[in-house]
Amino acid sequence: MTANVSSAQPVSPTPSPLHAVVADDFAAVNRTIVEQLNSKVPLVETIGQYITESGGKRLRPLLALLAARSLNYTGDKHIPLATLIEFMHTSTLLHDDVVDESHMRRGKKTANDAWGNAPSVLVGDFLYARSFQMMVDVGSMRIMAILSGATCIIAEGEVLQLTNIGNPSISEDDYFETILGKTAMLFEAASHSGAVLAEATPEQEQALQYYGRYLGLAFQLIDDLLDYQGDAEAMGKNVGDDLAEGKPTLPLIHAMEQGTPEQAKLIRQVIRDGGLEQLDAVLEIIHTTGALDYTRQRAEEMADKALQQLDALPPSVYRDSMAQLARLAVDRQA
Repeated sequence: MTANVSSAQPVSPTPSPLHAVVADDFAAVNRTIVEQLNSKVPLVETIGQYITESGGKRLRPLLALLAARSLNYTGDKHIPLATLIEFMHTSTLLHDDVVDESHMRRGKKTANDAWGNAPSVLVGDFLYARSFQMMVDVGSMRIMAILSGATCIIAEGEVLQLTNIGNPSISEDDYFETILGKTAMLFEAASHSGAVLAEATPEQEQALQYYGRYLGLAFQLIDDLLDYQGDAEAMGKNVGDDLAEGKPTLPLIHAMEQGTPEQAKLIRQVIRDGGLEQLDAVLEIIHTTGALDYTRQRAEEMADKALQQLDALPPSVYRDSMAQLARLAVDRQA
């Protein structure tokens, strides 16, 4: 199957104060994305361009830029660093959509729906390989250690999530272990590597590492909340997709813990079976047990922890943007 793809440059994120403080850097990242997608195999460029044009917020490369700039970094290695982090993320999206058999992402066909599973997986592999080439160009063994280690943890997190599908017995601790690996780790690696690039003090380096971790956890918690109350058009996917796939996310885990035995039994059965036949009943249980309020509360806790880490940084517009980003993580609707 083929898809029509424009030859436009990769689109920048929707302009916002968060991106404005590193606008020139972001323009350089966009140019580098175009350059590094170059391949003698046309399908690699086509699919790579398609997925990078999907209009995401590009938060992970933004973190690398903000972290480096917040510590007065004046070199140019933060541009390839941010670009390769975006390639790592894009690769995980390509692989995830194949594993999840997804058909829509951000309101567009997924690459696997447009071209098939095999091309999507292989182009994801290409992007991973390209990101490691660029790590060599950045020239820091410590950054390579951080990002290569993160790659392993992300893969483990994805496998853990896969093994948890259809399992209603996972605990809240199990859930946090999963989202730490599959989502928060790349946020952490982005801010951590930006700190290392800027030659942070040990205190600043640790602070930026944990800032990324807590921000990533908050971001995923809100993602899982929005699956049960978000706007389908804004999210680019349908409400209840996680339920349809049998994913036991925190709203379901909390609803089972706080609901009646009958309510817990129903949710357990729906997680095992997947599908949306019981969506209305599950939504009612989630609301009556306060599961969404609880999930938001945990997200706000993570965002507050992220904000606390910023005390280790000198005042700057970059630190201000990171503070705004922590608040955005819990206030967003998509």
